[in-house]
Amino acid sequence: MDPLARVLDHPRAHDVFTVRVVMRAPWAVAVRDRAALTLAMVTSGQSVLRHGADEWTIRPGDVVLVRGPDPYLVGDLQGSEPIAVIGPDQRCTSPEGVELHQTMTHGLRLWGNDPAGPDSVLIASYADVGEVGRLVSDVLPTVTHLPAGQVDPTLVDLLGREVGSDALGQGAVLDRLVDVLLIAAIRGWITTHRSALPGWLAGGDDPAVATALAAIHEHPERAWSVAGLARLASVSRATLAARFREQIGEPPISYLTRWRLTLARDLLADRALTLETIAERIGYGSAFALSNAFRQHYGRSPTEHRRRLAVQREPLQPGGVDLPAVRKSVR
Repeated sequence: MDPLARVLDHPRAHDVFTVRVVMRAPWAVAVRDRAALTLAMVTSGQSVLRHGADEWTIRPGDVVLVRGPDPYLVGDLQGSEPIAVIGPDQRCTSPEGVELHQTMTHGLRLWGNDPAGPDSVLIASYADVGEVGRLVSDVLPTVTHLPAGQVDPTLVDLLGREVGSDALGQGAVLDRLVDVLLIAAIRGWITTHRSALPGWLAGGDDPAVATALAAIHEHPERAWSVAGLARLASVSRATLAARFREQIGEPPISYLTRWRLTLARDLLADRALTLETIAERIGYGSAFALSNAFRQHYGRSPTEHRRRLAVQREPLQPGGVDLPAVRKSVR
């Protein structure tokens, strides 16, 4: 398995927020949800996405990836002012703070100012992609615009059909479709931006380094040494060490440590896993050894990190306004 495939195997959508936005001009939506990563796919009409001083026109078949958490705006071609603001937890208000869910929700995962409007955009947002997922998303620019044809249109069509369905297991179906679309979009961008790839992806061009990376990614629990990785890659220890540092920017064991601790940060989100279990999964002999390495690398203990995650994921307090009909349909 190539390095990209191994890393892309980790960011999995779970209860991803998925909705079809249908609008009629004048309209614009200010998005301030702080989502980690959002996919926007125009299915009819044309829209404009503004992020800071930059602007993109998105047409049918286009796919746009927006990397959070900075705010952005999606609207009509006329440059209209926002009629809605999307905040954290997909809470929706007018720019003046008036709740809008009753007037803007028109059925299952259908939202906008006119259910028969000519402008239609599919939206899928990852609240969090995890530490491993950030290795992928951080490769991308803040906004990635893929013109029609760079992502298989049948995938977008399928998501468009499924987003309005309420069949058994629909949430899982949507999650997996969004995952596939994300991978297809990232792969489409990479094919035309290879010079911008970081070392861990560029290393795939060197067979020896690619073999070592695949081993590290696939089996972080093993007691790897440079000599062991070199034997696996059928090169000398010195050759692998030199090529690995040249391609990846750090020695093999340094990269192994960073990969293990990146995995640990994601695994700590699962409170059912003990530190001993996590340590065993990623190649540390004990919870004590994991804690020492984690603190040295991140400046805090795994327990402290787990507490921070718990605070960050606490639900918002009552008082805001959400999109109940949409959010309940996603789960």
